[in-house]
Amino acid sequence: MAVRRDFAESAGCRRDLVIGREESCGAAREQLTRGGSVLLHGPAGIGKSTVLRTLAAEYAPTAHTVLRCSATESESHLPFLALADLLGQVLDEVADALPAAQRTALESALIGRGESSLQRDGLALRLAVLTVLRALAAAGPVLVVADDLQWLDAASAELLGFAARRLGDTPVRLLCAARTEGPETEGAAYDRHLRASPPDTRAVRLGPLTRAQVSALLDERGYAGLARATVRDIHRTSGGNPLFALELGRALAESPAPPRPGEPLPVPTSLRALVLTRLEMLSDDARRTLLVASAGARPTPALLHAAGRENAEAETAQAAALGLLATDPEGPAVRFAHPLISAALYAEAPARERRAAHAALSTAASDPIERARHLALATTGTDPQVAARLAGAAALARDRGAPSVAASLGLLAARHTPADGAPGPDERRLAAAEDAITAGEPDLARDIAREVLTRAGAPGERVRAWMVVIEAAGQAIGEVDAVFPQALADAGDAPRLLALVHYQLAWRSLVVQGDFAQGREEAAHAARLAVRAGDRRTELLALALQAQAETLMGHPDAPATIRRALEEPQDPRVACHHNGAGSSRFRWLLMSDRLAEARTTATALLREVRRRGMAESEVHYLRFLSETELHSGHCGRALELSRESLTLARDAGIGEGAGAMQAALAEAAGGDVERALALAREAVRRAEEDGDAVYLSRALAALGHASLVAGDARAAVRALRRVRELEAGAGITDPARGRWQGDLAEALVRTGEPAEAQDVIEVTRAHALRLGRESVLAVLDRAEAQVRAARGEHRSVVTRLTSARERLAGLGYGLEEARAAFALAALHAGRPGRAPGPAPYDEAARLFRRCRALPWLRRVEEAVAAQAAGPPPPAPAAVPDGLASLAPMERQVAALVMEGATNREIAARLFVSVKTVEATLTRVYRKLGIRSRVDIVRLAAGGHTGGTE
Repeated sequence: MAVRRDFAESAGCRRDLVIGREESCGAAREQLTRGGSVLLHGPAGIGKSTVLRTLAAEYAPTAHTVLRCSATESESHLPFLALADLLGQVLDEVADALPAAQRTALESALIGRGESSLQRDGLALRLAVLTVLRALAAAGPVLVVADDLQWLDAASAELLGFAARRLGDTPVRLLCAARTEGPETEGAAYDRHLRASPPDTRAVRLGPLTRAQVSALLDERGYAGLARATVRDIHRTSGGNPLFALELGRALAESPAPPRPGEPLPVPTSLRALVLTRLEMLSDDARRTLLVASAGARPTPALLHAAGRENAEAETAQAAALGLLATDPEGPAVRFAHPLISAALYAEAPARERRAAHAALSTAASDPIERARHLALATTGTDPQVAARLAGAAALARDRGAPSVAASLGLLAARHTPADGAPGPDERRLAAAEDAITAGEPDLARDIAREVLTRAGAPGERVRAWMVVIEAAGQAIGEVDAVFPQALADAGDAPRLLALVHYQLAWRSLVVQGDFAQGREEAAHAARLAVRAGDRRTELLALALQAQAETLMGHPDAPATIRRALEEPQDPRVACHHNGAGSSRFRWLLMSDRLAEARTTATALLREVRRRGMAESEVHYLRFLSETELHSGHCGRALELSRESLTLARDAGIGEGAGAMQAALAEAAGGDVERALALAREAVRRAEEDGDAVYLSRALAALGHASLVAGDARAAVRALRRVRELEAGAGITDPARGRWQGDLAEALVRTGEPAEAQDVIEVTRAHALRLGRESVLAVLDRAEAQVRAARGEHRSVVTRLTSARERLAGLGYGLEEARAAFALAALHAGRPGRAPGPAPYDEAARLFRRCRALPWLRRVEEAVAAQAAGPPPPAPAAVPDGLASLAPMERQVAALVMEGATNREIAARLFVSVKTVEATLTRVYRKLGIRSRVDIVRLAAGGHTGGTE
């Protein structure tokens, strides 16, 4: 029988387009794959039908028969309608399997022949549905897909439930979706729907999307380019509901101008209709009370009373009875059942009533920031007193660690500032733009600065605006290269303005040109200019950048410059900024093997930037802490911190490349290697797109490390050779900056290039000795031990590896210690005469478990499995003449093949991956002009190989 193809996959239901539903889809797939049934549920618009179509399209090819129904509210009173949709087209195919009474009852129900009903033909109908499903399943698996289960007519629901409860092991799966209101009523809401499903059905609730997921959904549906502050408002207003978010995005796209700060989002008619019918049932007084509540930030009955709503309790109770308000058992707050209700109510109200609500709240609110905001929204036109109150409220919000609120208030202050005011409206706009930068809203900051530049004539305001444009570019500073000549021209010969421009030119030298020496000189020049101008803030930033460049260069002045940057007086916001002196000191501590001090420093800085609401700095300090924990061998904690940093970075659109780089390293150490590779490639791509020379080398180092952990030594060598070239060109000599040199040397050993590995080690060791980088020296000793083992120099290898492990343990580098123990175990396991078994690897496994280094534990398991396959063959007494032209690694592999060792046995002996053995053999075949392992043996014996001339 042909399968009904109702669910051919389309662009609308591909699994990669079901945004934000990876976990839900994964749970459903797991259940469906093992033959179980699934009930998707959640509120209206949450995406149940989209997920249902995606899963149905995916699993329809695995079924012999697919049955489908989709109920509607308007047809839910018609008995047997859903049953007719499900079975109407297949009844003729299985009619012969039905007893006469069941067939008659079912035909009457499906095609209206007679007066069939559950009361009269109940048992026959129930058995008929069960028999049909069993008959269809006898020919092959059956998939039943039912959308909007809540509108299923009662008769069909009863019959489907009867059959579902009795199917047992019959290969019939149900994939259903039903509307439920929310998690607080979850148990009761879908219980009746489960009765129409098999007993082991898995209920999968679809919850709201995160802000980042809403942003991705809007981009995918063509509403890209929205300001992040606007996306934040869409997410808040929609409550994370994808349908509501898309409707709000459409309304914004159709709106001639975006809403100004303080104005509501345009709520389209399609969404207003969802709530306005219930709003129309309110009394006029109750509606006014709810309007005041919708205008307030944290409405309570007490606030409503203070705003003149004398009967607030009774009127909010009326709204709650209509489902417009939700009761809050934990406090007295007046909470709307959904943010959209509040938005629609506010949008529907006339402007005069909105202003009246804000005027009432401007005296009733207890918080001075709230009072100022309401006063602004109740006032039309310019008013210097209102503007001054708003500017003061913005400063208070800034001090409280709410820079996003400060930016909003600053824009309101600018709107109410007269053109001839002092300070002027553009000065207040620029303060708002700088607050937006701090809050992690670079697109808003950029838009404000561009607007100011269209009319500002004062050099100070113009340079300040150019600085905002440069800051908003983030790591993609190369995209605003044209700004620098204009900024220098506007700065003239004013030291204060020139200091600002040369500070950004220092960043340009580092990021765009990859020239650390030039960056250091520009930063030092900016610091001198700032001293002449008495601009301590810019001086501190420039000194911190100079110190950072010197640290990475291995310059001897780095400690002294850091001390200068830490001298009093300090600017509190600069002191904790991710480009401030505290950050430079952290980097120096980390590179100097002072892990405990580095952790304490980064933790304190993170606490402070969180208190101040400095979003971009929070992203960076989470990453710094992850790096510290990774060095310390706390892989699980490092993974948590890196994921948190990357999530925040993606949410705010700042530092995503750096976040992906650190997350790749953490995944390679304590998570999933494939995810590590994907993140590292993303980091490389972003750095290349941004023209970011600083993070390109670090991203490539992460890619090389992840490739090495994955067993792909050739890919590791390709990536890490590029890192070596980039850092040499940039003048970076401190090997503690990226700590990639040991990985490159180890990868080169695996690819049969020990001479180059030794060169990397010797060059790096010279710099590490000069700078006193003890952990780097220990890692280099570990790598050199592997070089010597590859050359057959086993005598000193054990001593060197043991020493490296002990030194790394003493310095607190837990993961590197475990890697040294792993190399030592591989060496012992590969010795001739060693009995098969896991014993040599026990200590390495213990250390990796302590670190929660899951990918490395898997490497240990592979090595143990290879060892258990049989004892390694004895070392060859001499290299056959026929193999003399090969590289050392190639000769070792070829000699072991000659002795009959399998690829897995060779990998265990040489502690490389099986892939490396295969690649080495391919090179051997090519160099010797042969085709197979048999030809190697013949060549070694002096016989004809059968190769081509």
